[in-house]
Amino acid sequence: MASASLAKLGLDDAALQRLRRAGLVEIRESMRGRKARTLRVIAWKAAAGVAEKVAQRAAPDAKTGRVKATLEARGPLPLARLLRVAQVSRSVIERMLRDGLLESWEERLDPAEDPFDAGYALPAHELNAEQESALKLVRARFELGEFGVLLLHGVTGSGKTEIYMRAVQEMLARGKTAIILVPEIALTLWIGRQCRAWFGARFEGVAVLHSALSDIERAREWWRVRNGEARVVVGTRSAIFAPLENLGLIIVDEEQESSYKQEETPRYHGRDVAIVRAKLENAVALLGSATPSLETYHHARSGKYELLTLASRVEQRAMASVEIVDLREDFARTHQTSPISSALHAGIAKCLVQKTQALVLINRRGYSWSVLCRSCGASVQCENCSISMTHHKQRNRLECHYCGSLKPIPKQCPKCQSKYVYFFGEGSEHLEERLRKEFPGARIARLDRDTTRTKRQYQETLGAFAAGALDILVGTQMLAKGHDFQRVTLVGVVSADSSLSLPDFRAAERTFQLLTQVAGRAGRGELPGRVLIQTYYPEHYAIQDAVKQDYPAFYERETQFRRGMAYPPFTSLANVIVRDTGLEKAICWSRQLSEYFSAHDGKDLRILGPAAAPIAKLKKEHRFQFLLKSPKRSLLARVLGGAMTYLELKNIPETAVLVDMDPLSLM
Repeated sequence: MASASLAKLGLDDAALQRLRRAGLVEIRESMRGRKARTLRVIAWKAAAGVAEKVAQRAAPDAKTGRVKATLEARGPLPLARLLRVAQVSRSVIERMLRDGLLESWEERLDPAEDPFDAGYALPAHELNAEQESALKLVRARFELGEFGVLLLHGVTGSGKTEIYMRAVQEMLARGKTAIILVPEIALTLWIGRQCRAWFGARFEGVAVLHSALSDIERAREWWRVRNGEARVVVGTRSAIFAPLENLGLIIVDEEQESSYKQEETPRYHGRDVAIVRAKLENAVALLGSATPSLETYHHARSGKYELLTLASRVEQRAMASVEIVDLREDFARTHQTSPISSALHAGIAKCLVQKTQALVLINRRGYSWSVLCRSCGASVQCENCSISMTHHKQRNRLECHYCGSLKPIPKQCPKCQSKYVYFFGEGSEHLEERLRKEFPGARIARLDRDTTRTKRQYQETLGAFAAGALDILVGTQMLAKGHDFQRVTLVGVVSADSSLSLPDFRAAERTFQLLTQVAGRAGRGELPGRVLIQTYYPEHYAIQDAVKQDYPAFYERETQFRRGMAYPPFTSLANVIVRDTGLEKAICWSRQLSEYFSAHDGKDLRILGPAAAPIAKLKKEHRFQFLLKSPKRSLLARVLGGAMTYLELKNIPETAVLVDMDPLSLM
């Protein structure tokens, strides 16, 4: 019964469920199919007589010529894409159709397909010896028919995606289903496109699930999975809960990425849930990365997971050469402060001359990091959070990237009323503006959360860059993962060491991972690649090992630090935050919780805190932090369980205390 009918009867959903339990009503599910989506495709009419028609026209105009050249070079194209590529209007196409120069037809789209996929041809690859060996081990695990976790550790460009596709193909041939998790929405476009090319025709199709879908799109995909119409699911972390039956394989690409961890209740890590679900369904979990998390690599080294290694790139392609640009020396030479060093400027200029492409990464959004007063030194802080607000020039406002609050740009210091207000630090918006000034003839675009808020915006930017319609792509860390751009010969990393200063034990690991991943975007085609890493701290081992792209060396150095300081993977960790909008309550509750924890502080459990959290105020709430370390995970779980009971006894609201097991961030 529809919700409107229930309202007329004066029933809500709870009342209906009570009637069902009493056996007075029966509830049935029904599905109503939507009208199939179609795509209009345009082709050049190659029949005899077309050439004569073109010749008979007094003077074929340039637009007709562009359409003819485009279709003859690329074959039939969707109408929307043809309009973009040939740079003509719809009326030109309609005229050419009436003149008999073109032909058109409607093609039905698979429910999971997108017009972005039209015309995509799957690249043909032959597996090299390392890939064959890795796939053989994956097959051997399938043959066992039991739960297992495999880590596919391959350098960037080593062909991990090819292993994923063939592993899914093997599992589908066995009559089972598969889930592929990726860390970013942008990567669902690339992996989803490959999956549809591999499996869309032979099997029932591929479903894509992520937060950028509209409610209708998300519901449609979920029901396709629920009804068995899709046997492969591609998506971000929440796709792990897709209602697939007979699950045989779960792939977690770039398993080290922090975006797999949900930082809101319910707190879960997509990779860990994937392993648990694989165990429950007697399936195989395949984790892949060029820079796996230290915990995952430690499990592989200790034998808990099976380790598969791809040590070289496909087709014997060389790794990109990586160079450090010491910004201290650059300033001493040029006496200028610029996000674009002289070496990076020369490298981009060379790309433009050679008609190749460049990626420039800066891991900060906005135009400037903060707004400072040159007179008193005060910065403009968010009223809800103890964090500086970020300047967004195009939107002409200040934004807090934590709570989303907005402020107008101040004309004078709010503290001392000085007019000497200074915008400090560069973000991706500033970098894009600077590149446009220094290279006025270049085709430049920016990819970050400010410019790509919808699926279509992702598609248009990435599609234009992949098609060669852009020369330079500027962006944040979403550029560093998984993308395969064949004509990128230069990657520049601005402020490579900015994350090293964060008060977090994972800072070095994150820096190494980001630099190694972004370096892997260069030289993936036949052209050699070059990477320039700009830093004020070139001596740090995370940067030195990233330059050599030597993960084992970084692992050995970082684990020495982790072992000495009792951090994961050698210790289980829990982060406990006490919070409230009232400072007095937050202090009082943290002191009460400290009384409980102090009784358990000992040899097998170390408790640090309470102390003000690194971000002491967030979304109007004052925050105090405890950090719990124990080599025994069961002991940590037992103490935390007792803490929840203690909260109830002390009448401390459960919502006032956040418990995060295995935190990825201590901020």
